[in-house]
Amino acid sequence: MTNHPRYTRPEMEKIWSDENRFQKMLDVEIAAAKAMAAEGIIPKDAAKDIAEKAKFSIAHLQEIEEETRHETIAFLTSVKENIGESGRFLHYGMTSSDVLDTGFSLQLRQAADVLMADIMSLMRVLKERIIEHKMTPCIGRSHGIHAEPTTFGLKLAGHFTAFDRGYKRLKAARDEISVCAISGAIGTFPILPPSVEQKVADELGLQIEPVSTQVIPRDRHAVFFSTLAVIATSVENLATEIRHLQRTEVREVEEQFRKGQKGSSAMPHKRNPILSENLTGLSRVIRATIYPALENIVLWHERDMSHSSVERFIAPQATATLNDALNRLRKVVENLVVYPDQMQANIDHLNGLVFSQSVLLLLTQKGVSRETSYDIVQRNAMKVWDGEGDFQSLLSSDKDFTAHVSETELEKIFDQDHVLRHVSQVIDRALAV
Repeated sequence: MTNHPRYTRPEMEKIWSDENRFQKMLDVEIAAAKAMAAEGIIPKDAAKDIAEKAKFSIAHLQEIEEETRHETIAFLTSVKENIGESGRFLHYGMTSSDVLDTGFSLQLRQAADVLMADIMSLMRVLKERIIEHKMTPCIGRSHGIHAEPTTFGLKLAGHFTAFDRGYKRLKAARDEISVCAISGAIGTFPILPPSVEQKVADELGLQIEPVSTQVIPRDRHAVFFSTLAVIATSVENLATEIRHLQRTEVREVEEQFRKGQKGSSAMPHKRNPILSENLTGLSRVIRATIYPALENIVLWHERDMSHSSVERFIAPQATATLNDALNRLRKVVENLVVYPDQMQANIDHLNGLVFSQSVLLLLTQKGVSRETSYDIVQRNAMKVWDGEGDFQSLLSSDKDFTAHVSETELEKIFDQDHVLRHVSQVIDRALAV
């Protein structure tokens, strides 16, 4: 395991442990022995012995590796010692990559299953908060500047659908990486026929790799790690929104601040968005695995070993860190403190300017050119920016405006509920995924 223990949960640590890695390799060897016996290549009794007696000792195989300088040979030697005479049929006609790459596929599939469950768990919590704040008005922003009213539920719904897309992409990436290669030293099946590979794939619930040379092509792995990075960036996207909304001058939401918690070693008043900031950092670490995963696609001829050391770092790092990040984000969302009154106060802060688009379009509907309408609306809006009054009152006093729009029509434009009338439908559409 090559990930920081602070950001590694037990379920992912187990997947990337030496014990599980070698067990997955052993699962491949046993499946191959059964397949060879079924094809009449090795004795059935030998396959039975391998299935029943094969086991390994990590400490012992590490001792053997000290001498052989070859991990797979050390593994096979350790296993054979427990099988006896039938051990000579272990790994028959296979090469190291057959067992290493197929075993790696099994580990990646295990990790994907954990991550998919994490995403579903996060989405369940998001859904609860979306329903809770479905029609809680808040200000929408573009370029960081107040735009128009939205609801906090709709804000969260956008992130909900992003994670739904991430789940679907990860499922597809899981399927793409769930492949088996038992094709021999250069991928030409010089000893074993393709039928053995198919039987191993069926036994392990994998697909066959159509052309594996000596290794499974690394573009599959690159897609997998890229998918993790996209999901991590969706984590950061929501975390960044929370960080912005917790700023003192905004204060629409706040991470839970527990009794006894400290915000700053110097300033006792501080309540910082440390969990969301942490998620931003973890996302950077996960994204950093994309580049080496892409470089691993390029190997010399039928195979070299330049990808191997890289994957021992990035596989546990990306999967374990994302596992931790998704669970941390779930807790942040679940315990997030929301301030609806402050959200409404922020909508009202610009004294009605957030309804400028509706005012503009109302004028155009009355037969005024868009250019003239824009000038009328903007000149009144600029006065509000300068603190000269509220938008609705200024428009009511503008003869160029009132010549076309009645007071009743103007009041309807400034009806917040009217602006948000379609939000419920949009959220229902989002949650239907």
